[in-house]
Amino acid sequence: MRRICFLIFIILILGACAPTKNIKPNKEKEIAMATLQQGVEFYNTGKYIMSLKKLLEAEKTIPDNADLHNTLALVYFARDRYELSLTHFQKAISLNPEFIEAKNNLGAVYLKTQQWDKAIPLFEEVSESLLYATPEVPTANLGWAYYHQKNYAKAKEYFLKALDFRPSYLVPAHGLASILIETGYQYQAIDFLHRQLQKSPSAAILHSDLAKAYESVQRFDHAKRSWQVVIKLEPETSALAKEAEKRLYDLR
Repeated sequence: MRRICFLIFIILILGACAPTKNIKPNKEKEIAMATLQQGVEFYNTGKYIMSLKKLLEAEKTIPDNADLHNTLALVYFARDRYELSLTHFQKAISLNPEFIEAKNNLGAVYLKTQQWDKAIPLFEEVSESLLYATPEVPTANLGWAYYHQKNYAKAKEYFLKALDFRPSYLVPAHGLASILIETGYQYQAIDFLHRQLQKSPSAAILHSDLAKAYESVQRFDHAKRSWQVVIKLEPETSALAKEAEKRLYDLR
């Protein structure tokens, strides 16, 4: 009887201690969530190294947090580490199969790595989701996936649909101009780009498209002027500015 009472006494002590043991893990998780938020803020301000440090620190405590893996993937994508980016976007989706933003992000990595067939179903799912706040983004991405497959009819369909969602969106406008230039309709491209630039005069990418269209019809003075506008609008370290510098050098 004394032994039974002793065991009951031990169980009561262990039971009484259990809530105390939970305090530390809860506190650690709270700290990790705050660290994750810091990582997100560093990412949003372009401080990718600091973001990565915070996110990896948080991952030690909350390794199964889908938002953490999505943000980690975004940082790796920004740093051109596409394999790591793919891994973490896939992890985010496995943890939260309804994570629609991560699916769009994963599609963007497939687009960047020229895996068009893998990108298309993801963008189709995201563009059809009523939960995604900016459907023009995956819709335009669908356009680019089909463009790179040289399915220009499908690409045009999705670029136009994206412009219907948001007429000021430059990505599908650039896509439509690219189709016209690629398929030999340079003069239509020039007309289209002039109309678009009336609405978005500081869109360097459209001035770049216009320069290419002028080059293709051998109107080199016009092309030079458009490339010069690109240089004025873009930071000198940007890929577009460097392309403009090279084209102006070649057109001397």
